[in-house]
Amino acid sequence: MRLESKNVLVLGAYGFIGAAVARSLQAEGAHVAAFVRNVKTGMQVLPGVTQVQGDLRFCLQPEDWVAHLEHVDCVVNCAGALQDGPSDDLEAVHHTAVAALGQACARQRIAVVQISAIGADPDADTDFMRTKAAGDAALRACDVPLWIFKPGLVIGQSDYGGTALLRMLAAVPLVQPIAYPQTPVQCVGMPDLCRAVIAAVADEIPQGTYDLVEDTPAPLSDVLAETRRWMGFTPARITARMPAAIAGLITGGADALGHLGWRSPLRSNAMTLMSDGVIGDPEPYRAATCQSLARLPRIYAGLACSHEHRLTARMSLLMPLVVAVLSLFWLLSGLFGLIGLPKATSVLTGAGWSTGMAVASVLLWSILDIALGLAILWRPWAARACLAQVAVALFYLLAASFTVPGLWLDPLGPLIKTLPAMTLSLVAWPLLQSR
Repeated sequence: MRLESKNVLVLGAYGFIGAAVARSLQAEGAHVAAFVRNVKTGMQVLPGVTQVQGDLRFCLQPEDWVAHLEHVDCVVNCAGALQDGPSDDLEAVHHTAVAALGQACARQRIAVVQISAIGADPDADTDFMRTKAAGDAALRACDVPLWIFKPGLVIGQSDYGGTALLRMLAAVPLVQPIAYPQTPVQCVGMPDLCRAVIAAVADEIPQGTYDLVEDTPAPLSDVLAETRRWMGFTPARITARMPAAIAGLITGGADALGHLGWRSPLRSNAMTLMSDGVIGDPEPYRAATCQSLARLPRIYAGLACSHEHRLTARMSLLMPLVVAVLSLFWLLSGLFGLIGLPKATSVLTGAGWSTGMAVASVLLWSILDIALGLAILWRPWAARACLAQVAVALFYLLAASFTVPGLWLDPLGPLIKTLPAMTLSLVAWPLLQSR
């Protein structure tokens, strides 16, 4: 075991890269501690790994890191966010917290492995890249033992961000939509990325900055076609190149949803990065290790694609539609109740209710329906909103069965139509789990 004596703190440990890195370090014998926002989620993703609760947005001074760095030999920073949002602050996460971490590590001569990004530059087009570059520069200024890795498009067994977008697009039947087919892309397999981190933690490669990319770039259309083959989907019969204007509209919509907490891979930062290409220099890492990183066909050959991967890709493609339909169903249900208040109350008064009670009941449940339709649009509440929808719909069915059982025989089927709505909420609930 190469790392038996090493105590390693992994930041962003239940993320796409962080989870793979933490598992790989542990497999090599390191004592791994996972620095996570949510300990419950951390325990689900990394059972058996020590969990350290923390939030980079609030670790902005060197003193904030002192307690977290006790007995730590190396920190691996896999934390990151694509774009500012309700739970993400790029400047804090990528720069301020990293600068404070570097200063704290310098005082104790703790090594740092920084997972940065291809294209991280102070003059980059996106705040994602600019803040990443600022964090890299801050670490270099701290004079700590430092390795900075800039991976290309990371391909792993699980999916997130760019990988999730590739699989979702590959799942489109018959037609292959693509916005920037000729954009050059260099990939890196998650196993190669993890091996690079392990080598750095073991101090087996010189300190420095390395691009982790395959030797030769490929157009995005080829990367997408290779992804489609790996997933076992039928080759597309038609390739539909998306005009820039349409891509802009989609990106604008994704950014708007970002303010509601939805971390779509179609947001403007991701699309700008994709339009610019993902290109790095493989030579420094090749010179340091005397080996090239695996090319995309070999990366995929080393990964198993199963039914779960295909199902996840298809359901990711359908999830926006599912959420939109559920939101519309509950909003319209409430609005129609308010608009048709006299007719709705007459059903209850015909069953023996007083007019006051009937009006109050229709108003109450109509407002609740509207609230549930809006709640599912706010990402932090979406999964719980689905369960609330099921509970309310079940209550409607039971209450109506006792008070106005004749509704079961209504030609328009108001109660029968509630059953598929309940089922759709139950289908949406697991799709909306964050990890």
